[in-house]
Amino acid sequence: MTDKQPYDVLREFPGFELRHYPDYVLVQLEVEGDFQGAGNRGFGPLFRYISGGNQTATRIAMTAPVIQEATSPVTHTVSFVLPHGMDPADVPVPSDAGVHTTRVPAHRAAARRFSGGWSEARFAANGEELLGSVRRAGLTAEGRPYFARFDPPWKPGFLKHNEALVAVAGSGI
Repeated sequence: MTDKQPYDVLREFPGFELRHYPDYVLVQLEVEGDFQGAGNRGFGPLFRYISGGNQTATRIAMTAPVIQEATSPVTHTVSFVLPHGMDPADVPVPSDAGVHTTRVPAHRAAARRFSGGWSEARFAANGEELLGSVRRAGLTAEGRPYFARFDPPWKPGFLKHNEALVAVAGSGI
């Protein structure tokens, strides 16, 4: 079974959870193309990295979710979350020049869960709903929504666990 990125639920709001994420490390790739195509093209190089395609040939366990964020209308950053507790100093250097790692400091994020397929329209609609819910709760979103996929592509859509997330300003509730 694939491990999941840890977090603590700080509070439940209508339409989302406010979470605290501890520090973590991402392995990422910037990909051109539409939402679906970019997600598909980004997966392979990242999977090769955790499968030993790095400078030390280290194999790294898969951790859910796979994260995707639009950085322009035609580019997306696709990311794998590295296992919890992995020291950034021990993260192997990627062999693929397009792949890089980044440490993400602890932060708060709002998360809206939804099921179903992985269409750009579904993610965009849930992202917009999340932003509206965050505003109505009196919280301030930082940046754009990003999207998390927790399941393999062959799992039926109605069973898939997806999330729209956005960083939230401040340290209190």
